[in-house]
Amino acid sequence: QVQQVETGGGSVQAGGSLRLSCAVPGYIDSNVCIGWFRQAPGKEREGVASIETGSIYYADSVKDRFTISKDNAKNILYLQMNSLKPEDSAMYYCASPVREAELLPCAVITPNPRRFNYWGQGTQVTVSS
Repeated sequence: QVQQVETGGGSVQAGGSLRLSCAVPGYIDSNVCIGWFRQAPGKEREGVASIETGSIYYADSVKDRFTISKDNAKNILYLQMNSLKPEDSAMYYCASPVREAELLPCAVITPNPRRFNYWGQGTQVTVSS
């Protein structure tokens, strides 16, 4: 078993691609909203993308460039990031809702990162011009 929850980050030039992976804890129900969040120095944490049964949510800033997916059999959450921009540079985390928010849809809670529990220490993404 891997020790890191989030993997796949790195340093790339603008326009490049990265694929992040997250080892989803076994106790997370497959129907619950799980997602990717990021935080850059001096900025608030923001919801990037999330997925649940029946819907997917993307922040406007990453729509059409990022793709979130999950492998339920392997309990892995992915974030494919294409056409990366310097403003995408941040620490990326995966997370699931706090107990009181578990019944709420991704579109409602993902814009509010404080409603999520963060499983790991994140993976750094750095995009240079």
